Amino acid sequence: MAFSSSTSLLLLLISSLLISAHFNNVHIVAQTTRPPTVSGLSYTFHNSRCPDLKSIVRNRLREVFQNDVEQAAGLLRLHFHDCFVQGCDSSVLLVGSASGPGEQAAPPNLTLRQQAFRIIDDLRRRVHSRCGRIVSCSDILALAARDSVFLTGGPDYDIPLGRRDGLNFATRADTIANLPPPTSNTSALLTSLATKNFNATDVVALSGGHTIGIGHCPSFDERIYPNIDPTMDQTFARNLRITCPTPDSNNRTFLDIRSPNVFDNRYYVDLMNRQGLFTSDQDLYTDRRTRGIVTDFAINQTLFFEKFVYAMIKMSQLNVLTGNQGEIRSNCSLRNAAAMGRSSSSLLGSVVEEAAEIGLSMF
Repeated sequence: MAFSSSTSLLLLLISSLLISAHFNNVHIVAQTTRPPTVSGLSYTFHNSRCPDLKSIVRNRLREVFQNDVEQAAGLLRLHFHDCFVQGCDSSVLLVGSASGPGEQAAPPNLTLRQQAFRIIDDLRRRVHSRCGRIVSCSDILALAARDSVFLTGGPDYDIPLGRRDGLNFATRADTIANLPPPTSNTSALLTSLATKNFNATDVVALSGGHTIGIGHCPSFDERIYPNIDPTMDQTFARNLRITCPTPDSNNRTFLDIRSPNVFDNRYYVDLMNRQGLFTSDQDLYTDRRTRGIVTDFAINQTLFFEKFVYAMIKMSQLNVLTGNQGEIRSNCSLRNAAAMGRSSSSLLGSVVEEAAEIGLSMF
């Protein structure tokens, strides 16, 4: 049987991937178990008191993403930035106060999508309208991140619920210390996330969240100016210089050039082709400790999905507040005491303006 040149190239790529996977040092044994559930959380936590919770969140986000699919990456990133800094307590949603600026003002959070914050509080209003104030902003954010994965083509999975909302936001120093920058190499990533009980497989799997989303030029300009990083594909680098014509450009580009708005394993194929955008991405393939894991995920999307789900459930339980700890916020951006301190007219005006802003920007 005759083969076309494109078929031959495809077979060659598959063969090279399999050979590379065979000789790498690190490989993954498939497992389907969930990580342990933290005390106070449960997979059935809201089933009796708010049975429509998950459908409310998913149905609304399906509408949002049909209008602007890029919001999915913003919500997923917001969940990461919440959990890595003092745990999944929705402290990243809090605005600053007289005690100081909130986490949103810290450098790693300056590029968080403002629309993501508005989407979460819109979901909170819808859930509380149906069920009363019994579901935390932290649970809503965790569900929104899960549905951002599923609704863009990724795996569907369940997460334990029952989180409470934090009463305080982290300091600027703590926020910076717990969010590794995109200039981090693999050693820095592994060291940082080991303090949160993540292993190398978890780190590579969680990095796969970059299969959707965008990066701003300042986050990777050191790789293309003044010289091109030798670990970067030259054509890819030249195209990035077109996108970012100067080192101080604030333009942006997709994190995954192959399928930027689809949650799949193409991100790892990018890395194998030296087309990872950030140093923290590309070094996962350069470093021998994680190279084999990247290769395994590039070959086997099912394996990537399995490991991503495991790591996400693990991450979503970091230092959670449960039981009588914290509170259930009536406004995701304010502690209840601060929200109660507002005048009724001021609060009503804020809700009306916020709802109008969401309507204008989504539709």
